[in-house]
Amino acid sequence: MFDYVVIGGGSAGCVLAARLSEDPAVRVALLEAGPVDNSVLIHCPAGLALMAKVKGLNWGFETTPQAGLNGRRGYQPRGKVLGGSSSINAMVYVRGQAADYDGWAAEGNPGWGFDEVLPYFKRSEHNTRGPDTWHGSGGPLHVQDLLQANRCSSLFIQAGQQAGHTLNPDFNGASQEGVGPFQVTHRQGERCSSAKGYLTPALARPNLQVITGAQATQILFDGKRATGVEYLQQGTRHQVQARVEVLLSAGALQSPQLLMLSGVGPGAHLQAMGIPVLHDLPGVGQRLHDHLDVVQVVDAPKATDLFGISLIGLRHAISGMLEWRRHRSGILTTNFAEAGGFIRSSPEQAAPDLQLHFVIGKLADHGRTTVFGHGYSCHVCLLSPESRGSVTLASADPLATPLIDPAFLSAPSDLDRMVNGVKRMRQILAQPALAGLGGRESARSASARSDEQIADFVRQHADTIYHPVGSCRMGPGAMDVVDANLQVRGLQGLRVVDASIMPRIVAGNTNAPTIMIAEKASDLIKASRNRFAEH
Repeated sequence: MFDYVVIGGGSAGCVLAARLSEDPAVRVALLEAGPVDNSVLIHCPAGLALMAKVKGLNWGFETTPQAGLNGRRGYQPRGKVLGGSSSINAMVYVRGQAADYDGWAAEGNPGWGFDEVLPYFKRSEHNTRGPDTWHGSGGPLHVQDLLQANRCSSLFIQAGQQAGHTLNPDFNGASQEGVGPFQVTHRQGERCSSAKGYLTPALARPNLQVITGAQATQILFDGKRATGVEYLQQGTRHQVQARVEVLLSAGALQSPQLLMLSGVGPGAHLQAMGIPVLHDLPGVGQRLHDHLDVVQVVDAPKATDLFGISLIGLRHAISGMLEWRRHRSGILTTNFAEAGGFIRSSPEQAAPDLQLHFVIGKLADHGRTTVFGHGYSCHVCLLSPESRGSVTLASADPLATPLIDPAFLSAPSDLDRMVNGVKRMRQILAQPALAGLGGRESARSASARSDEQIADFVRQHADTIYHPVGSCRMGPGAMDVVDANLQVRGLQGLRVVDASIMPRIVAGNTNAPTIMIAEKASDLIKASRNRFAEH
C-alpha cells in the first residue's frame, strides 16, 4: 500500500516521484516499463545518434498509414527507460512562447497562464548562466550552453542573420524569435534527464520504491475511485495499491491507451474492443497532435569536422570516445542539433510558427538509415499545427501497440505553411556564411523547386519531430479529459500528468514544458492532500 502510485518513469513521472517523496510521511511507488538508465548511450550526449537503432530503450512505435504523407507510416520513438523520452531525446531546452500558456488559461484552465507557470520553469532549472527574470538556479534540471559547439553551428547562425533574422542568444528569454544557439540539458559533460536530475538523488529515500520492468496493464477502481494499478513484470501479474491517488504519466500515446484498457474512454470504442465501460469519457485519445517536420540534407564532403561516416570520421569518433571517457569533454558532448531558430512562415503570422534545428551531420530516417560521408542537415517543423488525430486501441490486449494516428497534414493550412517553411529554410542555407563549406543539397530535395514539387517533397519525407501531445486534453469542454487540477473528469483519485494534457501544443520542444507540468502538478497534489488531511 502506497499513498501515490506513479505510472511511467519519464519526464513527468520522475518529477512527481521525487517531489512527492520529499515528505517522509508519504509513500510513493513509481512503475516504469523499461530498465534502469545505466546505458552509456544515454549518458554520453552523442549517444543519441544510435538511440533509434537500439532496441530495449525505445518503444519504437509507428503510426497508422498517413493519407497526408502518401500513405506512409510515421515513426514514433518514445523512451522505454527511467527518464523516458528525456533519456533518448536531443536535450534541447525550449519552453515555447508565453502566448501558448496564456492561451491554455483563456480556454478555461485557470492557473496555467505564463505568469503562473514561469515560477515552475524556474524552480525546475539550474541554468549555468545564472538566475534572472526568466531563469532559475539551484533546480534539479541542469541547463547550459554546449561545452564544445561545432564551428558550423555558428556559421548557420551567421547565415540566419544574413537572411534577415535577428540574433537571439536566449530562446527562453523575453522573445523567442530569431536564430541562435540552443541551450541543452547537460551536466558536467553528460545528459541531464529527468531521471538523472530528479530521481537519482531521491533513490535512497525509504519512502520511495522504484519498480522497473513493470508494464502497467490496468488501473484498478472501487466504483469511480482509482485504488491501484495492475502491472506485468517478467510475465507475472502484480498489483500495487494507492491510498490517495494514482498518477498517470505514461505519455501522450500510452496514457490514453491505459485509460481505455481500464474502461475509461469513448464508450462505443471500448464496447467494440470488448472492454466493460467504467466511465464513458469521449475525449480520451482524441485531439492528438504533433510537430510535423521535414529535413533538408546537404552534402559537404570537405567539411570533415562535421560528423560523418568515413575513415576520418571514424578517427574523430575514437579520439572523441577516449576524451569523453577520461574528461567528459570533447566532440561527443554534442547534441547534434546545436543551433536553430524560430521564424515566421509569412509576414502575416503574428508570432514565429516555424522552428529550425541545424544538425552537424547528415540525417535520414531519424538516424535509422546509415548515411555515408560528411555534411549537415536542417529541420523545419510547424509549431502550430491545425491537424488533429487520435490514439485508439488495436485490441483489449494491454501488450498490443495502440493505433496512433496523428492525421498529419489533414488540415490544408499545415501543408501550405510547411511549403513556406522549406523555402524560408533554403534562404538561410543559401547565404554566404555557409558557402565556404562547399555543400550541395542532396538529390532527394534538390529537384523540388516549385510549390507543388516542395509539397510533394514534404508529403514524401516529412514526419514527427517527437512531440505528441493533447490526447488527454485539459479543459472544461465535453471532449476534455482532465480539469485544471489534472484530475480525470468524473472520477476520483486519478490524475493525468504528462504532455497529453496540453490543450494546444507549445511552440517548441516539449520536454521542458512537460517537466513544468509535473512540477506544478506536485504542488496541486500536495495542496489536495493537505485539504484531505484537514477533513
